[in-house]
Amino acid sequence: MSKPNFTKAEYEAFLHARKLMGSHCLACGAVFLPPRPLCGACYGEDMEWMNVGASGTLVAFTAVHIAPTNMILAGYSRENPYVSGIVKLDSGPSISAQITGIDANQPDAIAIAIGSPVAARFIERETGDGVHSFLVFDVISHQ
Repeated sequence: MSKPNFTKAEYEAFLHARKLMGSHCLACGAVFLPPRPLCGACYGEDMEWMNVGASGTLVAFTAVHIAPTNMILAGYSRENPYVSGIVKLDSGPSISAQITGIDANQPDAIAIAIGSPVAARFIERETGDGVHSFLVFDVISHQ
């Protein structure tokens, strides 16, 4: 059996297929997202792909008013900011992604969203070099 190929292209292919996949260390059980070929916990190389699920909790955020190029192409700007946050997945790892379902112009409302459950969604965006799939998380409800 050949070793998995933990490249950006493989990860993006999973996103395009609407799957959120990380890498799982067979030696110690650690899970990483984005995936990596080497375990950051025990430095083992015996890794496999793992579906990390699509649900989690919003644990941190920021409103982004000065967007990188790919987000400007998606229509975001100083006048139309977006929220980027850290999601702790129910399966363990955390990941940074765009957060939807809360207003980036209302910071008080965003603070209420901390601790809220979120669900992964996959969207397609033009990036200047073609259409790519991206991971975003929708806030399910405010607590």
